[in-house]
Amino acid sequence: MDFKMRLGKTNLEVNKNGFGALPIQRRNMADSIEILQTAYENGINFYDTAHFYTDSEEKIGNAFKDIAREEIYLATKSGSETVEDFWSDLETSLKSMKTDYVDLHQFHNISFCPKKDDELYKAMLEAKDEGMIRHIGITTHKITHAHEALDSGLYETLQYPFSYLSGEEELKLVEKCKQLDVGFIAMKAMGGGLLKNSKASFAYINQFDNVLPIWGIQKLEELEEFLTYDENTILTDDLKAIIKKDKEELGENFCRGCAYCMPCPEDINISLCARMSLWIRRFPTEPYLTEEYQEMMEKTTNCMECYACVDNCPYELDIPELLKENYADYQNVLNGNVKL
Repeated sequence: MDFKMRLGKTNLEVNKNGFGALPIQRRNMADSIEILQTAYENGINFYDTAHFYTDSEEKIGNAFKDIAREEIYLATKSGSETVEDFWSDLETSLKSMKTDYVDLHQFHNISFCPKKDDELYKAMLEAKDEGMIRHIGITTHKITHAHEALDSGLYETLQYPFSYLSGEEELKLVEKCKQLDVGFIAMKAMGGGLLKNSKASFAYINQFDNVLPIWGIQKLEELEEFLTYDENTILTDDLKAIIKKDKEELGENFCRGCAYCMPCPEDINISLCARMSLWIRRFPTEPYLTEEYQEMMEKTTNCMECYACVDNCPYELDIPELLKENYADYQNVLNGNVKL
């Protein structure tokens, strides 16, 4: 697929299918290299990863070590909040990806929006001056931080959750980015894994000429689906019906699985347990009723309601209440009171 868009003021001409490299950390090296090289051979030229994604950067480095550097755009990010850690992360990223620069470096969902006079932003500028990075961006799950970043005028890209489940606030953010010529990178374009129809997801985002989706690719079959879509993939009545049904079923009060609520002091897997009710309905063929998952869900009864998770949730969800609801629903399914 050779369907490109301009990524805001970076002026990078990127394939409308961006590659989200978080999931390949779950695959072995050989499989990851095959997926990445297949993506490249089919025209995908933008790859988003992070220092935090275990060996994702290393896999990208190995996959593209023999490819001309100017043929691909590498974007990474660091969640460090000190200058010392920022430099350490950047140097590790460059070494892992076998390159002397990244096209886009982003602050990775840190607790504040770095401004012009902050030492952390100055370090980013210094790295840019030294040629280690080409463009500066920011990723966040918090709408207030997103607007701060845009209002500062310091960032060339904004990475933010966006899918057909998004509401008016997110749509306003996309429009604001367009007005400011800031490239909008859509993370969680499949609703954090809750959306099943890739064509509906692509067609929805295809309406926005300033939005670059980065699909989290873990399997060749997933990649092959996205490679079939192009500028002619638009919202049909059938796709609109799918979107309407999903929005009605999921609503707004659901866990996106970003995992910023964790770790839990009671070792509860919040990002899975708080949306288990959705998983077992939308993906009934997955093994979510095994003893392993039963034990995982049983742990939710240990919730102390300390609300540390709520304080960290970018969406301000009442997580203890979600855990209770999901546990009760899970038990109903387990006991045969609810048929999937």
